[in-house]
This record gives sequence, C-alpha cells and structure tokens, in this order.
Amino acid sequence: MGHGGNVIDELMTDHREVEEIFGRMDRCAPGDKDRKVYADQVTMELVRHSVAEEAYLYPAVRRHVPNGDALADREIEDHSKAEQIMKDLESYEADDPEFDRLVGTLMLEIRAHVADEEQNLFPMLRAACPPEALDDLGDKVRQAKKVAPTRPHPSAPDTPPANKLLAPGVGMVDRLRDALSGRGKLD
Repeated sequence: MGHGGNVIDELMTDHREVEEIFGRMDRCAPGDKDRKVYADQVTMELVRHSVAEEAYLYPAVRRHVPNGDALADREIEDHSKAEQIMKDLESYEADDPEFDRLVGTLMLEIRAHVADEEQNLFPMLRAACPPEALDDLGDKVRQAKKVAPTRPHPSAPDTPPANKLLAPGVGMVDRLRDALSGRGKLD
C-alpha cells in the first residue's frame, strides 16, 4: 500500500488490492492453510487502510462535506464492525468452519463499505474539496499507512487526536510481531 495520487485514488487502489486478496482466498479449497495467510494479509491491509481513513479522510469529510459528521460516524461504525470480525478471525485456523463463516461475513461487510465509499462518499468529497487538498490528504494517508498498526485493536481510539498519537507505537509493535512470527507470509 502506498501508490501515489490524491486520497481518493490512493484509497480506491487499496480497495482493489483487498478485493484481489479476497479473490485469492476464494480460489483456495476450504480448509487450505493458505486461506489463513490470505486472511492475515487482508487484515493487515484493512487495518492500515482503516487507521489512515480515520486519521485523515473522515476528519476531512466532517470539515468539507454537508452532513459530514453523520457520514463519518457511519463509516467509523462500519470499521468497528469489520475490526471486531478480524479480531475474532485471529482465533481460528482455516480448517475450522467458524473461520469460513467469519471470512464470508468480513467479505460482505468490506464489499458493502467499499461500494458505499466509492459510490457516495468519494464523489461528495471530490465535489467539496479542491484538488490540492485531495492531493495533500493522499500524502498524509500514505504516511499514516506506513506507521499504522497491522492487527485489529477494537478498543483503540478511532478519532483524532488519540488515534494519531497511539497508532505509530502500536504499529511498530504489530510490525515487529508480524516479522518475528512470519504472519501474512506464504511458505
């Protein structure tokens, strides 16, 4: 993650990458251990993406888009649901039937969230923000994703300023844990 362009282009590219990982999971046979690796990969990507949106995108929506507070609150609620599903998913291996149920639920949640952002939120933000502001937000989102956590932390703050202060430290610990455990790596 970290593609360039304005915030909308950046986040839409993230959406495509997540959908690509979902596709890899779908191509694996039920119980295949690679499904767990892909679930970890998608979790890592989604957590970084969500943290960056919560730190920069949603504050911009609140500031620039009519009824922005309600829109941002709804998006953050979607993130909370998905984060809890990802946290629950950590407890299961790919051969557990609950794993497949949770993956299916996560896919439904994420696909609905992505469709809502791309069809509603992003066009409203594009209409309300000057191109330079969208470019600046893209830079901030890319920076946030570099230091963001990679594991779900459902009880962590999801609004500024607390989320911006805590995310880099939590992210460093998560990335260290991922490196030591090999999480998200295919054999």
